[in-house]
Amino acid sequence: MEIIQESGQTFLILAMIFGLYMTWGIGANDVANAMGTSVGSGAITVKQAIIIAAIFEFAGAFIAGGAVTKTIRKGIINPESIVGTPEILVYGMLGALLGAAVWLMIATARGWPVSTTHSIVGALVGFAMAGIGVDAVNWAKITKIVMSWLVSPLLGGVIAFVLMISIRSFILNTDNPFRKAKTLGPIYVFLVGFIVVLVSMFKGLKHLKLEVSMGESFLYAGIAGVIIAFIGKVMIDRVQMDETADKEFHFASVEKVFTPMMVFTACAMAFAHGSNDVANGIGPLAAVVSIVNSGGEVSQKSDLPIWILILGGGGIVAGLATMGYKVMQTIGTKITELTPTRGYCATLAAATTVVLASKTGLPVSTTHIAVGAVMGVGLARGIGALDLRVIGNIVVSWVVTLPAAGITSAITFFTLKGIFGGG
Repeated sequence: MEIIQESGQTFLILAMIFGLYMTWGIGANDVANAMGTSVGSGAITVKQAIIIAAIFEFAGAFIAGGAVTKTIRKGIINPESIVGTPEILVYGMLGALLGAAVWLMIATARGWPVSTTHSIVGALVGFAMAGIGVDAVNWAKITKIVMSWLVSPLLGGVIAFVLMISIRSFILNTDNPFRKAKTLGPIYVFLVGFIVVLVSMFKGLKHLKLEVSMGESFLYAGIAGVIIAFIGKVMIDRVQMDETADKEFHFASVEKVFTPMMVFTACAMAFAHGSNDVANGIGPLAAVVSIVNSGGEVSQKSDLPIWILILGGGGIVAGLATMGYKVMQTIGTKITELTPTRGYCATLAAATTVVLASKTGLPVSTTHIAVGAVMGVGLARGIGALDLRVIGNIVVSWVVTLPAAGITSAITFFTLKGIFGGG
């Protein structure tokens, strides 16, 4: 307890620095995954991706990010055995932030699309095993998360595959694909607004003191979907058929119709990502702030200060702006060739899966979902449309993530314990 009171300000400063470093890694790696489909399909530029991320990542974190933050902070490890020595938890959370951040920096520099959720979960488990004991890890929760790593890319892939087949059946394989695309385009835009708003409503928005019933949720989501569909229709109506391009590529004008629609899916994906993955950076940071501000009390519940969300959002945008292009290339161009129609299907499928996962409070991997969705789109054209070598490298980087983050976290924990003493 004395160490918390004596070195509290130092711990807060370290938590802010490590938290910013971690959220920078999330922006450089995970947000790049989330935006890679939109950029890779040519629908938006890197600069536009950064602007979209800045607005909608923060909105997702603020409006729909509460449930996942709690899972990361309290669900992975049981802090009851160290209530009398809260400094152990402080060292552990700082170690987890730095361990995960260092691994993300290494992976991003090499263009590996790894999971920030994997990274922080591995780092928390590494600290818990080294600093408290194997029993402190909630292995049932870890098992659920591991299952979600298998289920989430499969679900993302299936939704993307179904969407791609629907576009092929209802638009591409018709007598006049361009006219069909302009007719059905607003319906596909409606799906984006409806799904994202519906699941946000399902979460209850308790921290904003808003409670809505099931019926009201569907009503508000429907209204939002219609408004977004109307805006989408205005944008789609401006698209003119490109006779020259269509001579060489029969569906070139259809792809032009889906280009403005990709702006909506990019916004949805950024919102979904912010709601689910900002917790990876700010969860441990919030835990340290809570312990220090309470004078060493390891509380099960505490408010999330707004400045932590702002710091997290700022770090994410900075990471995407400085290093995001490396991982964007992998997810957006190397797994399979993306066009606006394929990118739309992959991004909407990924956003749907991420927001559904966020509703349950289960920290799934946006990376796994995004890769699964891109693979689903590729499979709609046959296995030959996928670069299996690239996919193999991605899977290997996923396997390495857990132990790499865990070991780095444990080393940082023992280093901090040695510097400050106690526990």
